[in-house]
Amino acid sequence: MKRSVLTRYRVMAYVTAVMLLVLCTCMIFKYGFDTGEDVTLVVSQVHGLFYIVYLVFAFDLGQKARWSFGKLLWVLVAGTIPFAAFVVERRIAAETLPLVAAEDEAEPVGA
Repeated sequence: MKRSVLTRYRVMAYVTAVMLLVLCTCMIFKYGFDTGEDVTLVVSQVHGLFYIVYLVFAFDLGQKARWSFGKLLWVLVAGTIPFAAFVVERRIAAETLPLVAAEDEAEPVGA
């Protein structure tokens, strides 16, 4: 598996997780303090777009790493639970780095 597959998943996991935290903050202001309705709308749409990209990259990584359906489902759902994407990304990176390293070693020099 190429390193770029893991890297793009990790980037989108962080972006999606941060956007979800921003969205949660916006929701608190919208429903708790009756302010920021327009900002909440924009942030929710941006998070939605980033989440779709996250799903594509996570699914691609899962297929290449040959994850079970349950593990793939947990990784896909992690983008909807605040702070879960940070934890799941850390575990997935730790589990997947040996696969990337094995590919790097198997690739001939100059290829």
